[in-house]
Amino acid sequence: MTKKSTKAPAKKPAAAKGSTRGAAKAQRDDVNEASANAGGGNGGGEARGGSGKVAKTQLVEQVADKTGLTKKQSEEAVSAMLGVVVDAIRSGKSVGLPGLGTLSVKATAARTGVRPGTSEKIQIPAGKKVAFKVASTLKGALGVTDDNAVAE
Repeated sequence: MTKKSTKAPAKKPAAAKGSTRGAAKAQRDDVNEASANAGGGNGGGEARGGSGKVAKTQLVEQVADKTGLTKKQSEEAVSAMLGVVVDAIRSGKSVGLPGLGTLSVKATAARTGVRPGTSEKIQIPAGKKVAFKVASTLKGALGVTDDNAVAE
């Protein structure tokens, strides 16, 4: 690893008072629109070339399109569903998502690790992690035949 730079961050140019929020939002909108038009985004939630990510706003738009709900109602529904899933996982329960898979909490044992860079041995405490088991229907749709196969 290299040493982090201690250089101060560059200063932003001063903008006219009172218009910074509107100008910043307009600039973000322009950037988002330009990246979507240039193929830089994954417009509409479609993965291009196996890369990309579907953001929450894109999920909300797709739910609105498929259900006929308004975007506000769709956002509330998506947020509520995600909240329920997170609360269930926090309480240690498994969450089955039909056609997608199962999220569960797994305990990890305490172990000895090695700190990168110094090769110093350290103790890593026991903890918990979230595990995801893919549904067989999704595996079949993706063409995965072996549980140990690595998706590329």
